[in-house]
Amino acid sequence: MCQALILQGGNQISNSLIGLLFHWAGGLSAASFYVPYKAVKHWSWEVYWIVGGVSSWIIAPWFFAYFQTNDLFDVLSSTSNETLFWCYFFGFAWGFGALTFGLTMRYLGLSLGMAVSLGLTTAFGTLIPPIYDGSVSTLIQTTSGQVILLGVAITLCGIMVIAAAGRAKEKEMSDEDRKASIAEFDFKKGIMVAVFCGIMSSCFAYALAAAEEIRLLTLAAGTDPLQQGLPALCIILTGGMTTNLIWCGYLIIKNKSAGNFVGNVPEQTKRLSINILTWNYLFCALAGLIWYFQFFFYTMGESLMGDYSFSSWALHMASIIIFSTLWGFYFKEWKGVKTKTFLMVCSGIGILVLSTIIIGWGNSIGSNL
Repeated sequence: MCQALILQGGNQISNSLIGLLFHWAGGLSAASFYVPYKAVKHWSWEVYWIVGGVSSWIIAPWFFAYFQTNDLFDVLSSTSNETLFWCYFFGFAWGFGALTFGLTMRYLGLSLGMAVSLGLTTAFGTLIPPIYDGSVSTLIQTTSGQVILLGVAITLCGIMVIAAAGRAKEKEMSDEDRKASIAEFDFKKGIMVAVFCGIMSSCFAYALAAAEEIRLLTLAAGTDPLQQGLPALCIILTGGMTTNLIWCGYLIIKNKSAGNFVGNVPEQTKRLSINILTWNYLFCALAGLIWYFQFFFYTMGESLMGDYSFSSWALHMASIIIFSTLWGFYFKEWKGVKTKTFLMVCSGIGILVLSTIIIGWGNSIGSNL
């Protein structure tokens, strides 16, 4: 019996480690999706955002769910209307966060924008579900729960350190360097957008929590447990697509940018060449696919994290900020800052890496008790 418990414990530790790696892969995808958009030429924001959205919120989720799970349409048709409604509703609400997320990147850059918006998303998305369902009392009373909450607290500390470094960077950089790395930098406007984005983006965590019935049905249909979260993404992301389609449609009409889809650009004397137009579509599709992979890997990681799967949200957010900050280094967003500020952001990354390890450890010991 002792040997069986040891083997079970070893398996859970292994599963938690693999789950942590999946969350890091999801974080890398989320932090990287905006990079292909930088190669899009002469398109308005609303045009390239919605083209990428079709790839990430419609094509990719249905494609992967259809081929990676069993009886997708039967599973969804068997799901209660209440579950489908809440998945769609929270996806629709999350869509406001996704919509303003792109604006956050425009005004604050990858590193600072993600730190502020995702800090709030981490707090709301991780802590509200256990508070709502009453499991927070269990967390406080168990060693594993205490370790996980410690990890979440350390995550928030790491985010605050990076945000403070970002604020210091904004004061230290010359206008020339700032505009070179972030063409539309606007700290005040960016912070307001980032706060709204962070709060609304946490609704995705609520949507995933509401999708338990879908996960159970797809498992009963014989779907691999690692892929159990994919059918729910079809409904959640359809909700998000609705929000973004409405807003981008409004901007396309207002800015008269519909011609972008066929190569017409008002400020250009000539139409875009077929080559540039094709690459614009390809870069947007690639950005959307990379974005989708964050939740493709997220649902896989969540399935391996033991009894306290809600903590996956904190792992996901921390991973995104780690990799987005590294992208910020690559794009020279931290060029010209003082050594103290640079060391501050590096220490923030280190704190976040530590927090993901602590949360993963808390999940593993929780499942061994």
